[in-house]
Amino acid sequence: MDYCISDIHGYYGLFCRLLDKIRFSDKDKLYVLGDIIDKGPDSIRLAKLLFSMPNVYCIAGNHEYDFLKYYRALMRQTEDYDLVLEELRGYFTDGKLLDWETVDKFDFLPFYVETDDFIGVHAGIPVKDGKLMPVSHATCEQLVYDRRFKDKDILPQNGKCVLYGHTPVRCLTAMDEILLYLRKGAAQGSRNIADYCKIHLDTGVALSGVLGCFAVNNCQSFYVSEQ
Repeated sequence: MDYCISDIHGYYGLFCRLLDKIRFSDKDKLYVLGDIIDKGPDSIRLAKLLFSMPNVYCIAGNHEYDFLKYYRALMRQTEDYDLVLEELRGYFTDGKLLDWETVDKFDFLPFYVETDDFIGVHAGIPVKDGKLMPVSHATCEQLVYDRRFKDKDILPQNGKCVLYGHTPVRCLTAMDEILLYLRKGAAQGSRNIADYCKIHLDTGVALSGVLGCFAVNNCQSFYVSEQ
């Protein structure tokens, strides 16, 4: 089974509970669509776990992008690598766990992932005249910061289904649940991802206490809660 999740934001304990709930195994794949870090207490602990799992594929969100901008600014100011690492450790609640190997993993995160079934980004893909632009033509800033793609009236009918996060779904609905947007003419409740133009994954864990993930193969959503 292939799963997608976004915006875990350092909630290591909830994430581990979610893996248990879906019975995640070596035969499965998990795509983490940005914002591993910040807000929650265990950013680096979570990142180290994700980076150590060969069947987990991470991309950068705006929080990773901002961290990397800070890192590069420090590197321009000094050649003292020990000082840089000390400063970077101060960026996180659990920064004492940060090492250069983990910094390098952040530095090499891609900005999108594409499979036979979907495109995964953090914030969205530019749309022109109601159609998706090629994701490879988008800037890094568009892929991690743009909040327009979440709007309910943006329903591109071309291309693969786009999975994304970035903005908590509660900004659009009263529910903290993954939002699925059907293509025109598709049957309600379809279990085929090709019938959806976009899927909004961010359950706003820091606000809601709810963390969700989406099973690509059968379009089911799974949740765990702090309550």
